[in-house]
Amino acid sequence: MHKQIREAFIEKMGPGGVAIFASNPPARWNHDTEYIYRPDPNFYYLTGFEEPESICVIAPEHPEHQYVLFVRPKNKQAEIWNGKRVGIRDAQRRYGAHKAYPIEKFDEKIGEYLQDAERLYYTLGSNEDVDTKILDRFTRAVKSKVRGGKGIDTLVDPSPILSEMRLIKNETELERMRMATEITVAGHVAAMKAVRPGLYEYQLESLVESTFRMNGAGGAAFPTIVASGGNATTLHYTTNDCKLKDGNLVLLDAGAEYNRYCGDVTRTFPANGTFTEAQREIYQIVLDAHYAIIDGIRPGVSIDEPHQKSLELLTEGMLSLGLLKKKKKIAKLIEDGAYRKFYMYRIGHMIGLDVHDVNCVREANGDYKTFQPGMIITIEPGLYVAEGTKGVSPKYLGIGVRIEDDILVTESGNENLTSGVPKEIEEVEALIRGENS
Repeated sequence: MHKQIREAFIEKMGPGGVAIFASNPPARWNHDTEYIYRPDPNFYYLTGFEEPESICVIAPEHPEHQYVLFVRPKNKQAEIWNGKRVGIRDAQRRYGAHKAYPIEKFDEKIGEYLQDAERLYYTLGSNEDVDTKILDRFTRAVKSKVRGGKGIDTLVDPSPILSEMRLIKNETELERMRMATEITVAGHVAAMKAVRPGLYEYQLESLVESTFRMNGAGGAAFPTIVASGGNATTLHYTTNDCKLKDGNLVLLDAGAEYNRYCGDVTRTFPANGTFTEAQREIYQIVLDAHYAIIDGIRPGVSIDEPHQKSLELLTEGMLSLGLLKKKKKIAKLIEDGAYRKFYMYRIGHMIGLDVHDVNCVREANGDYKTFQPGMIITIEPGLYVAEGTKGVSPKYLGIGVRIEDDILVTESGNENLTSGVPKEIEEVEALIRGENS
């Protein structure tokens, strides 16, 4: 997979360019412990290499080494403490590098790959140490060109090229996304089967994330949200320390990461297995919008269309509930942003190597791109009525509902990758009550 991706990237670079990509530096958790390492997504996308202290050089016009890795060498003492390293030889054998060097030789060797280049592709900001080296090298190259008329004079951020490429998933990526979403489904179903008043939010969090791991995921793709009662009106609530009360809704937003690819699903369900009348009213509006928006996703449709549809449908729903007063036409309410009191975000985001994938969804002129087969977008309409909101019927206060699925654009329309988590009211209630399995 990664070889084909590099080849496609080289085509987009054009002549005269050399690209350098650095891995993320490790992040410290406390005095002498680091967080579990996660490679830079663009670096991983091009290489498949997952170790820190590594640099990739893509030099299409070099006579021998068009793809070079600088990596940590084997080290017995270090490996006793922190595990096996790939090393120099296997960086070539297993990861397809034409040449590999110890990371310590980067300063010494990089000049060989830059000497005939005119443009340097590099993204500043992800690795401060490498940034310093690159900027120093670039500054010297520009001065050299002024004197000798030959060399690099342009620094280009390759992120837009890779963002464009990552919009469309290849077959291997789709296989990984299917696994990530399948495991995500398992975690949500396990939580819905286990939920009951008296549990704590963190107990559902633990169950969901252990289900991910038990099914082969690397872990959670992002901090799991288990928001009961009024907590669900905080969009990124992650404290997860409250006890579930009888009559509470529980909003669970969680996703598994499998081979670096992410799932992202939200379901909202009653802790006791039965929606109240007010909860049903809000939930059904969100569910109906969810279905209608997904139904319109197909190749050729503007990526902005689902969001515009969500504004119309949810604004209509707010009016029907009395959350908004019909003093203006729906179009004017939307223009004025009246909906933002209860619906504060865009309908979804692209997903892949990042949960909120860094994909460019607009053309150079500012217009939204259209959906193409291989794109995956989340669709997550919601309504959030915070406690203390004025002018709202008390029965709706403290209710937050979000329903989110991961939608793959296909040649003929779309496929819901996460439809295995129930969302119809009767199905949700039956699963929680143990009436189906």
